[in-house]
Amino acid sequence: MDFRNLEGRVILFSDPFRPFFLFGALVAALAVPYWLVLMFSGLAWSGAREPVRWHIHEMLFGYLAAVLAGFLFTAIPNWTGRLPLRGGALICLFLLWLAGRIFMVAPVPPMVALVVDSLFLIVIAGLAWREVLVGKNWRNTPICLLVSLLAAANILFQVDDTAAIGQRLGFAVAALLIALVGGRVTPSFTRNWLAERGQTSLPAPFGAYDKVCVAALVLTMGLWTVDPSFELTGWCFLLTAGFHGWRLIRWRGVATFREPLVTALHLGYLWLVLALGLMGCAVLWPHVIGETAALHGLSAGAVGTMTLAVMTRASLGHSGRALKAGPATIAIYLMVTVGALFRIIGPALPMDYVMTMGAAAFFWSGAFALFAVTYGPNLIAHTTKADEKPGQA
Repeated sequence: MDFRNLEGRVILFSDPFRPFFLFGALVAALAVPYWLVLMFSGLAWSGAREPVRWHIHEMLFGYLAAVLAGFLFTAIPNWTGRLPLRGGALICLFLLWLAGRIFMVAPVPPMVALVVDSLFLIVIAGLAWREVLVGKNWRNTPICLLVSLLAAANILFQVDDTAAIGQRLGFAVAALLIALVGGRVTPSFTRNWLAERGQTSLPAPFGAYDKVCVAALVLTMGLWTVDPSFELTGWCFLLTAGFHGWRLIRWRGVATFREPLVTALHLGYLWLVLALGLMGCAVLWPHVIGETAALHGLSAGAVGTMTLAVMTRASLGHSGRALKAGPATIAIYLMVTVGALFRIIGPALPMDYVMTMGAAAFFWSGAFALFAVTYGPNLIAHTTKADEKPGQA
């Protein structure tokens, strides 16, 4: 097959965000309900790892890795001025990711699943380093470092003796990606939106305070990765939550309510602040807040909301659609938020536990299913309508 001009015939592989956003969303839409079926029905399981580890893995190293790849290789050409990844090379990368998803549920030895699955993030990290170094885009080397750490966390998580530290390192990288990437796009898009409307009170520019916030998060996540029960770690979480809460306030999110496409970015970062607070409480007062609830604040709340906010905006902007949230997009944001809230506070509600978890999965995974249904046709085969203005992602 001649891959040289494939992107001209198969629109799905003309841009990195298209296959990875679409199929990443499908994994999130299907994996959580399947996990609940495994947990509550006693359905036979033959995967390489026990179901709970598969569930954690697919959220951290399956879904998140796909969205990260889609975002990263769509953004890198803007950072470096080099050609984007597309066509045959993009298909090969996508198939490598898909192979990981298949081998994690296939009845194969754990070491085989580890090797196949770990290749994707290793390749992603290598490609990102190559593009940034060749393009001499030193500003984005922290992103490359985080992708490399996520690849290492994936390997550690799949080895029995290091699974716990690999899981914590994966969550730590997820939080830092939100702080770095979300901390870049949220105030930037907010500033653009407010400036277009003649507003003079704009988000605070990146400065020394933002560096303190990121440094505090690095320290806190480092302490937690090494020793999650250390009391000092709990207080660091609470202090860091306060730092990032003030950082968020400085971005003037309350002025963006007329455009949910912008507000959703602030909501995603708010979830990071709440998750840090919950994790601090889980360390200091575990009888009040359990670690599982706190981690779902970070995963279902912060990661879920922020990735959907980025995916919806990038899918519109990079495919020439108007940067305007329609009813379906607003429903996506509401559903992921409700789903995350149900997952965190559900055990404390006077409801049957199975029903509560089912409601959480319905709303959270439903948000990703709605993304796939709403945005999927445009990601597969886009044609710009004459009355639509090209957007900027």
